[in-house]
Amino acid sequence: MKSMSREVVIVGGGLGGLSAGIHLRLAGFEVTILESNAKVGGRANQIEVDGFTFDTGPSLLNYPWVFEDLFKAAGRVFTDYVEPIPVDPSVKFQWRDGTSFSLSSNLQSLMAECERIEPGCRPNLLAFLHDASIKYRMSFEKLVNRNEDNPLKWFSSLTLDEISRLSVWRSLNGELGRFFKKRYIREAFGSYGMYLGGSPYDLPGLFSILSYGELAYGLWLPKGGIYGLVRGIERLALELGVAIRTSAPVSRILVESGCVKGVELRSGEIISSGLVVSNVDVPTTETELISPAPSKVRLPGMTPGVITFYWGIRGMVDGLGHHTIFLPEDFRLGFDELLNKKIIPRDLPFYTAVPSATDPDLAPPGDTAMFVLVPTPLLSELPNLHSPEMVTLAKQRVLDRLHDDGIDLDPNRIAVERVYTPEDWRQQFGLFDGSAFGAAHTLFQVGPFRSRNYSSSVEGLYYVGASTTPGTGMPMVVLGGKLTAERIQARA
Repeated sequence: MKSMSREVVIVGGGLGGLSAGIHLRLAGFEVTILESNAKVGGRANQIEVDGFTFDTGPSLLNYPWVFEDLFKAAGRVFTDYVEPIPVDPSVKFQWRDGTSFSLSSNLQSLMAECERIEPGCRPNLLAFLHDASIKYRMSFEKLVNRNEDNPLKWFSSLTLDEISRLSVWRSLNGELGRFFKKRYIREAFGSYGMYLGGSPYDLPGLFSILSYGELAYGLWLPKGGIYGLVRGIERLALELGVAIRTSAPVSRILVESGCVKGVELRSGEIISSGLVVSNVDVPTTETELISPAPSKVRLPGMTPGVITFYWGIRGMVDGLGHHTIFLPEDFRLGFDELLNKKIIPRDLPFYTAVPSATDPDLAPPGDTAMFVLVPTPLLSELPNLHSPEMVTLAKQRVLDRLHDDGIDLDPNRIAVERVYTPEDWRQQFGLFDGSAFGAAHTLFQVGPFRSRNYSSSVEGLYYVGASTTPGTGMPMVVLGGKLTAERIQARA
């Protein structure tokens, strides 16, 4: 066993980088996080303007146990740092024909809502929840929480019966069809596929655990918005002795003779270290940061881009709860246009979040803070995504759909507007090709098939974040920070 430097430099202060920093510090490493922006958080950042506060990325907290475990590892209590507010009903789905469907973690409310959509489905709903709970438990107890590069060894922790239960060879839509006849419930639970970079007609049935996890553990908004969670985790890191430098963009990860030697900041400052963790997207790291660049770079399939609108609205917006997902009339066509035809769907799927409905302090008294997320192709697939014409088109389609659904939002009431296009996401947060959620979760981009959390060509270089294991989303990147820290210790 060779000796290892006890000093680690982490490039990027997203939730994955913060989590890795906390776990490495608990293991006795000296940790410095270098964040290019003025605030840590990565995609989970914050905009404050004229009394309105907007979370830039994630709009709800799911799987709270992941964050509780992070604080517990440090001997702390999550709720001493973060005040989670329950959001229930959590998500409302809306179709053009006027049908709506709301999710709730209250089983009686959920059964009544499913029964309203599909009379007689209560036994099937209970069967679905039972089946998904088994998948969820197996996934997090035996698969997600492990560093394993060998696919056979990864699956070897499961019995043959457990492997068959994962439904990896059945599509998500097919899996949901085992339990629900009405398209509305299948489309609602299947819509999560958009944020995994695939269609529910192609993604593995295993991903039925996504809707189950939110139903079982609820959805939450931290006091102060999602950035209230980031502040709590940042505070924990600082208390443990993690050094955090903001407005410190890294221009190069320095490599010599196949070993990492440190980083060079845009200012010209060089920080030497034999251990570097990049919280920047893996493909961005490998194509833009490593110097000299590796001879071969594997570019994974990525999740879609997004145009995000942040609207400070005078007065209240009737008809919108905290989180509403607007689905197209032709559900399959929407996925086909986005993922295969590489266009912004004509019948636009999008979601809105009104965090001020849960935490009124996020907007001036009587006003509304509203977030809109519109999925788009990647920059390489539709290069004019940054154009004012494309932004205007997306905005008008959103306003038209709201009007069609009886939510009459007069554009003149929008007193504050900020917009991030895929190009903005790329430039500000290093998101490869403008991809909003990192590498896609197709069958051969999960588990040991996903980009590993260490470099195969540069010794001492590690990865954390949405494009490496275990995957995208706040809980996953926080778990990923723990896995990356364990990987570093195991290779000491």
